[in-house]
Amino acid sequence: MESNTALAPFYSEASDSAREPAVRDAADLLVDALAALGVEYVFGVPGGAIEPLYNALARSGRRGGPQAVVARNEQGAAYMADGYARETGKLGVCIATSGPGATNLITGVACAYDNNVPMLVITGQPPIKNFGKGALQESSCTGINTMAMFRPCTRYNSLVSHAEQLPTKLFNALMQAQRAPSGPSHLSIPVDILREPLPAHMETPDFAGLLRRAPALVDLPAVRQLARLLFSAKQPVWLIGDGCGDAANDLMQLVQRTDGSFITTPDGKGFINPRHPRFRGVFGFGGHASAAELLSSEPDLVIALGTGFGEFNSGGWSTALLNSRLVHVDDSDENLMRSPMARLHVRGHIKSVCEQLIALLAPSNNGQEATLLPFLHPQVGRQAYEAMVDSPQALRSDSAPVKPQRLLATLGERCPPQTRFVADAGNSAAWAVHYLAPHDKRSGRMPGGAYLPAGQERRTRSSSWLRVTMDFAPMGWAIGSAVGIALANRRCPVVCLTGDGSYLMNGQEITVAAELGLPVLYVVLNDGALGMVKHGQRLAGAEPIGFQLPKVDFAAMAQAMGIPGHVIRSPQELDALDFDALLSRQGPTLLDIRIDGEEVPPMNLRMKTLGTAR
Repeated sequence: MESNTALAPFYSEASDSAREPAVRDAADLLVDALAALGVEYVFGVPGGAIEPLYNALARSGRRGGPQAVVARNEQGAAYMADGYARETGKLGVCIATSGPGATNLITGVACAYDNNVPMLVITGQPPIKNFGKGALQESSCTGINTMAMFRPCTRYNSLVSHAEQLPTKLFNALMQAQRAPSGPSHLSIPVDILREPLPAHMETPDFAGLLRRAPALVDLPAVRQLARLLFSAKQPVWLIGDGCGDAANDLMQLVQRTDGSFITTPDGKGFINPRHPRFRGVFGFGGHASAAELLSSEPDLVIALGTGFGEFNSGGWSTALLNSRLVHVDDSDENLMRSPMARLHVRGHIKSVCEQLIALLAPSNNGQEATLLPFLHPQVGRQAYEAMVDSPQALRSDSAPVKPQRLLATLGERCPPQTRFVADAGNSAAWAVHYLAPHDKRSGRMPGGAYLPAGQERRTRSSSWLRVTMDFAPMGWAIGSAVGIALANRRCPVVCLTGDGSYLMNGQEITVAAELGLPVLYVVLNDGALGMVKHGQRLAGAEPIGFQLPKVDFAAMAQAMGIPGHVIRSPQELDALDFDALLSRQGPTLLDIRIDGEEVPPMNLRMKTLGTAR
């Protein structure tokens, strides 16, 4: 790393402890743009080629602007930026040095791309004059070409070769990251460009104006056509996807005004109350037979909102869903292109579409306003949900080792109402999607103790109580994502559900949560195996190979890092835990849950899609 001596002419002598530059450099412009967008944290790992950006972040942090959060691996930094973006609705930002720092980011960036998470990715380069000379960790077109690697998994991808390009390219990157479909934008910036002083005459874009961008336009003729279809439909089915967060309240009104029922995709479940009387389950990976049966009954109209119909979200491209009874509503043309068989496509911002429909459907058939259903008492709602799951008896099992169903039931009942759950790829996601059913996270009580009617609680696009990643689904994503979520919203404790295989890949990021004092409960489903591989081989009659993992005491690992860890071997030990205390402490806790590895997760959909189901 080069000395800061070269930067001395650009610093004032006001203070030895907090010297501020007399002239801003390109790195300051980048950080100022993030501040204008309300971004609070930048996740990454320092290195020589990105040093000026960390200098700018240090100066920014002293002023109360964006601050640097140092991950343990750049992949973890991308996952943290992903979690931050999902929780806040703001841009997630991750940065890395050139070469291996950049390549380490790619898995997390690809996951964000596949899940439409808005993200700005900044990577460094050696000085541009050294390109093509074999410079250390060069990753331009004349080195190990990370620009080409990022191209397939970003919405915008560019090398900044002159400081004068930075304002325009940064503005384009930010716009592309946040438009529909959103996703990552990548800028690779040589270290000499980052430290170059900005000309006094340089005009910079209105980065703050990006916050005032209007929602996507609504196709009003298509909305009116949908309203006509709804007037004539008998008990329509509404499918709620991951893009429906800020429209969830409106959708509950539409469900009841149309005398319909609703199901969700796996990644849409976190926006709804799973104990709602009109909920018929999750359709897709880890889902419920009741949802599949509802679609198989051939309802005359199915309205799917905010989903792209990938394998996990479409039930393996089930014809029970993808047929001429479907109406597809989305603000992304990419998503709409995946349903050519639909009766109707409605292009527009989903909340705006729903508001238009509510206005059009306001009078019921008899001219009276439709009334909302009363909110179910928790006990009644629990019984309704338990009737929906595959193994309701396992939810109350007192046998040891702990059954995963029992673990999920306990977490749903014992964690505080504002808890965010994030489930890792594999068995953890399958168990959570199917069995986790906490009481409605956004519902409260009215004076006198009555529950708020469904649909009356305030929601935002980021108010999902359950987060899972679809399609790309990297193992270990939840471990870093939990850090980003907890840092973005310190009022809400976070529970990270992960497997022993995933934890062995990315578990070191728990030390970031410890360093920052974040209330994250890491729950490791420990069965000494790559569970989905093991069960997949058994279900397919394949050779039993490669799934075994060593016996690891994850609680002892956590304790070696100064983090409380507990081994849980039985339901009785699980019941004895004080979850309120665990989730209110200023720092993470790890639970090493010895689960019953013979319990088969709800993964039949995956087997059918692979063509290996027997």
